[in-house]
Amino acid sequence: MKRRVLGRTGLAVSAIGFGGWAIGGNAFGNSYGSTDDAESRRAVRRAHELGCNFFDTADVYGHGHSEEVLGDALRGIRHDVIIATKVGGNFYNRDVNPLVASRIAEALGAPLERVPADAPLPVTHDANFSPSYVRFAVEQSLRRLGTDYIDLLQLHNPPLGLIADPETYQVFEDLKEEGKIRSYGVSVHPPEEGIAAVEVTRPDTVQIVYNIVRREAEDRFFGLARAANVGVIAREPLANGLLAGRYRPDSTWEKGDIRARMPRPYVAQVVGLAERMKELAGQAGVTPPQLALRFVLDNEAVSVVIVGMKTVAQVEENLSLEQ
Repeated sequence: MKRRVLGRTGLAVSAIGFGGWAIGGNAFGNSYGSTDDAESRRAVRRAHELGCNFFDTADVYGHGHSEEVLGDALRGIRHDVIIATKVGGNFYNRDVNPLVASRIAEALGAPLERVPADAPLPVTHDANFSPSYVRFAVEQSLRRLGTDYIDLLQLHNPPLGLIADPETYQVFEDLKEEGKIRSYGVSVHPPEEGIAAVEVTRPDTVQIVYNIVRREAEDRFFGLARAANVGVIAREPLANGLLAGRYRPDSTWEKGDIRARMPRPYVAQVVGLAERMKELAGQAGVTPPQLALRFVLDNEAVSVVIVGMKTVAQVEENLSLEQ
């Protein structure tokens, strides 16, 4: 698979990366439906066989489950790949706000006092980017991934004030010095957050939503990132799967799937665009997902595009674009 340089990290990454959100499963919602762990592991291994070397996940995906599946699948080939994960979502029995303690206990069916300290909980109850929490969470991620270092550690959707504060990144500099991580970045939502990350000069990468529906990053962010040699990781190239050409305006999803919570007018709009993309894809001799990926990859500011995949068939369809 073709390689691109991930900004000033110097890492040579496959143009298409493996997005590990979906393989976290649906045990705690905020997912893409049910999964089969054995098939997820096969998908990861098949991606590696086809030349994918960039695997992106987050500790909060399945409350650690995505990292566990990924670490298991990459056992024996760890040094052939680049692992990126994220930190910030607090789903542990740690630093629990007293105002939500009763709600968590209700979800558990037991008082928090009976739950081991630092144990995972069934809800993500807060965001935490304090140095002590980051250090704790990184150790948990290293254990689940079965590795002694993380190639790219990313803050997971922090608020703008933290992104723009240079002090936020000191713990990441310390972790680099200690060999726990090789580089660090920020995962953001609006371009303004990405611009703040570039302007503060500390993060090596910015992960941002970019697809044919969400093009806001084109106006200012991409230019600034390229000028600063900040690696750009484009996520959600298929607009949460809606551009795959497999859904209708009245499609429904199981409880816990994030698409079940999306406004119906938005779903109808994107699915309508997907129908037009099916026509264009047919004319170009590619599939709709491949056309959506090509749109993202044709922007020179993008270092790598990560697409969610949980089956071997999805891997083979998506990765054949860059063979």
